[in-house]
Amino acid sequence: MGSVALIEEINQPLMIYGRKQQQADNKLCDYVSCPYPHGNLSKEYNVFFNHNQIIHLLFKDFETEDELELRSKLSEF
Repeated sequence: MGSVALIEEINQPLMIYGRKQQQADNKLCDYVSCPYPHGNLSKEYNVFFNHNQIIHLLFKDFETEDELELRSKLSEF
């Protein structure tokens, strides 16, 4: 949570603020993000994407033991 990345076909850095998110069409995505540095303006600005779409990680999130444990559990889905 809080990582900032560049993804395919979007020229705006995105800050990840959610994982394993379901879109309105019921499609499950790895992440939901918002434009950086603007932040979460409204649901219309949410960007859903999968891990394989990341082309460059600009900032890596803060990691704790709890974060690593949760990430491990989520990777099973």
